Amino acid sequence: MPLILHGRPMWAALTNCYVVAAERGGPAVVVDAPPDPEEVAAVLAEADLYPAAVLVTHGHVDHVGGAGELTRRTGISAYLHPDDDWLAADPEAQLRSLFGGVPDNAAAFAPPDRFIDLAHGESLEIGGLVFDVLHTPGHTPGHCCFHLSGEGILFSGDQLFAGAVGRWDLPGGDYRTLMDSMRTRILPLPAATDVLPGHGPATTLARELATNPF
Repeated sequence: MPLILHGRPMWAALTNCYVVAAERGGPAVVVDAPPDPEEVAAVLAEADLYPAAVLVTHGHVDHVGGAGELTRRTGISAYLHPDDDWLAADPEAQLRSLFGGVPDNAAAFAPPDRFIDLAHGESLEIGGLVFDVLHTPGHTPGHCCFHLSGEGILFSGDQLFAGAVGRWDLPGGDYRTLMDSMRTRILPLPAATDVLPGHGPATTLARELATNPF
């Protein structure tokens, strides 16, 4: 079982940032980077870890807004599905939509110079861990979940929450596509899978199969 540090919910959207590593003192993978790089750094420091890569579930600013600053500080690579490049490329538009304006530190939300493209079905070997990429469009066109199959863990982003699913009413979202992703990409996973969502508490696939109204 890898060491998983669940960072305190970060930024205005209380977005979960996960730091996962095979052992203390080694390389870590950051799953989603809210626009609070100091908090991300603090989570890494708590276990004496250093970042090896950042995997971004989707292009909404509360999940990707800190990826650019993290990559510029550390030189690591950021991964995102190319269908969400358009979202990540314009954080200011998202900030205006969320808050009606752009904060003074908007430059800090700038995306990485480039993303490494994610593709459904690929396996990423990073820091002694293997992440299986599940492309799950619906919340956004390029949304992806990351499955640590050997450990029975799914980083579900905004695809699946405890008792809910991701919104489909935002630009690029679609309910039927979200449900199709759930049916074809998430429900076939083992029921015992631990689900670590982008917001809110952890759950299990078995619990959601039994209680989630969606």
